[in-house]
Amino acid sequence: MTIRAVFFDFGGVIMRTEFQAPRQHLAERFKMDYDDIDKAVFGSDSARRASIGEISEDAHWAEVLKRLRHPVSEKKAFVDEFFGGDVIDRTLVETIRSLRGKVHTGLISNAWSGLREFITKEKVIDMFDTGIISAEVGVVKPAAKVYELALAQAKVNAKEAVFVDDMNANIEACEKAGMKGILFKDPQDCLGQLNRLLKK
Repeated sequence: MTIRAVFFDFGGVIMRTEFQAPRQHLAERFKMDYDDIDKAVFGSDSARRASIGEISEDAHWAEVLKRLRHPVSEKKAFVDEFFGGDVIDRTLVETIRSLRGKVHTGLISNAWSGLREFITKEKVIDMFDTGIISAEVGVVKPAAKVYELALAQAKVNAKEAVFVDDMNANIEACEKAGMKGILFKDPQDCLGQLNRLLKK
């Protein structure tokens, strides 16, 4: 069946942590190791609640800083350093843009309430025809509901869709829903697999 829609994850695919030094330095300042500060930001209860829109992204960061006994007034500096090594893959962005008009391009991301504003500010929102952000819809991958919402927005059948994500569980879930999945490892491999699917 012809592919009519291609969906992409954001964090870990389009934006990736290419340089660990800023986060490592931040961890050292708090006498933590890299994995611990990563878990403090992404693995906490407030992170989970922010991911389903129960609390705002700002409220989540306030909780993180409170747990670290750090002034909330220094949130911006903390956040900037934490994400200091994260880079948007502009080559991948241009490739996704080039698909528009040929296939439906969509975003499916487990993310907090600030993502839409961030991708608008970074001028990459225009590469997507539609976007599912977990904080906006109240459900996170790998729940089947996420993929159902994305397919409904795109007005395509599961067999007509491909999803690119860097997490095995999310790829397994999309394939269970009937979509084709590409596990992201690096851009060249990902685009090679995608091109082969689009040519079928």
